Amino acid sequence: MDWQNAFVLFAAAMLGGAVNAVAGGGTLLTFPALLWAGQLEIVANATSTVALWPGALSSFWTYRAELHSGGREIALLAAPSFLGGIVGALLLLHTDNATFAAIAPYLVLLATGLFAAQRPLARWQSRRTVAAAAPGQAETVVAGPRGQGAAAGRWAAVLAFQFLVGLYGGYFGAGIGILMLAALGYLGFTNIHHMNALKNLNAMCINGIAAVLFVAKGLVDWRFGLLMAVGAILGGVAGAGWARRAGQDIVRRGVVFIGMALALWLLARQMGLG
Repeated sequence: MDWQNAFVLFAAAMLGGAVNAVAGGGTLLTFPALLWAGQLEIVANATSTVALWPGALSSFWTYRAELHSGGREIALLAAPSFLGGIVGALLLLHTDNATFAAIAPYLVLLATGLFAAQRPLARWQSRRTVAAAAPGQAETVVAGPRGQGAAAGRWAAVLAFQFLVGLYGGYFGAGIGILMLAALGYLGFTNIHHMNALKNLNAMCINGIAAVLFVAKGLVDWRFGLLMAVGAILGGVAGAGWARRAGQDIVRRGVVFIGMALALWLLARQMGLG
């Protein structure tokens, strides 16, 4: 591996780990970096998943204090996350590279759209937090700051949705954080730090089980994966801190631009134009 590849992959993983700590979408940085380094699409996807998992662990560790009283919701959400991650990863393992390459542009477009939707979701969440804190309005919040009291029907819908998020995450993964934040908002959570902690924990469940299966099947290129894992850890720690202080508008726009450009490039390559 030459130094140019090493630099690009390390930088992409570090930024990807930071982006994942804030909302998700880091795969939109690491996946194209691996394609640029000459990897096949399916190997790039598997290597990206494994490389970003330690970053998810490091950002979760930064948020761990937010979960001190969330045992019930952790248990409820972890089960469909694991199951969905297993099913999604198994689907990928039974997909040949040509098929995955054909659908990759549409997965990237979907993930980019989800990432672009994060800011409107954040504004919506902010309005709900203000409403919950306003005198005389707390009763309008379905579940309160940590989700207590949400109707059983809502929990059932979110758990089914979480299984689908896990399935998508095990197969490709970019953008699952935005989907999980939306589901937690639907349950009535208003504490964004607690929501981010739950989101990071469940992303670890989804990507962790997928990573184990990818490693077992030999889909990971360890020359790149280990280097990127170090970058993802550093980015995960920094990104969790950034999330507590300020939005990252420039990074967000850059990720959306990269995602759109990657999808167009993959489509052009399929049509023999790239």
